[in-house]
Amino acid sequence: MYFVYILKCADGSFYTGITTDLKRRFEEHKSGKGGRYTRAHGALRMLYREKQKDRSSALKREAAIKRWGRADKLALSRSRAHKPAPPRH
Repeated sequence: MYFVYILKCADGSFYTGITTDLKRRFEEHKSGKGGRYTRAHGALRMLYREKQKDRSSALKREAAIKRWGRADKLALSRSRAHKPAPPRH
């Protein structure tokens, strides 16, 4: 099982990624071992997460969310924080 997640960074920006282990990945981001973006911007907290059935689905969802603007990402985190995504038909 994969997860798509959105982090809030110290500078107020958002980072979107995928993982199979949310706790491990967040700790990697916080310790500076997660990725170049979060090393530079500092991961503060997880705003949103959702389950995906496989890596392909997670990558597609991540790409879609990354195309969104800040307001859309914030709305997603506020309205559906930590709830699974509805099935797509």
